[in-house]
Amino acid sequence: MGSPREPNPVKLFVALLCNDKTLVAPVEANLSDLFGAIDWASDLLPWTVTSYYEEEMGPKLQRKFISFTPLIEPSKLADIKLITRDVEAKYLWSSGDKRGRNVNVDPGYLEGNKVVLASTKNTAHRLYLRAGIYGEVTLQFRHGTFEPFAYTYPDYRWPETLSFFLALRSVYLRQLRAGRQNAGARMLVDR
Repeated sequence: MGSPREPNPVKLFVALLCNDKTLVAPVEANLSDLFGAIDWASDLLPWTVTSYYEEEMGPKLQRKFISFTPLIEPSKLADIKLITRDVEAKYLWSSGDKRGRNVNVDPGYLEGNKVVLASTKNTAHRLYLRAGIYGEVTLQFRHGTFEPFAYTYPDYRWPETLSFFLALRSVYLRQLRAGRQNAGARMLVDR
């Protein structure tokens, strides 16, 4: 019989989707104020996956992944998703009675053997966390690389995305071995 144990801390990241690359720096500054220094980032990648966000956010969207130095408790993912919705709300556009986002901020975390995303949408492969937020294991680490599942979003299958997470895994494992955690940032997320 197994014994319950507290999990290791995990590496927080966010996936930004924006319609104006000049918004990336201020959004990153907002997120850094909330979650700690940014320690790893992908390039801006053209969003070629779907037109799902086009009506709300416009064409020519760009994707960027960023991670933060402090490690977090995995149980904080739902709280972080709610906080990132507040960040999105700072960058809304409006025209008459229409409103929408200029930036989409989707948080998740990485640990040694998986990448987990937070979502407000319930589907068969997601587990309820709390406060209307669900968690999804979207990539698994096997045979020296991250592998997608049948339901994994197309942009999480991109070679650039997989390279980002593979590099981030190395950063995370070094941090974990060194035992570095930023309790101050974790306390901020506790509120």
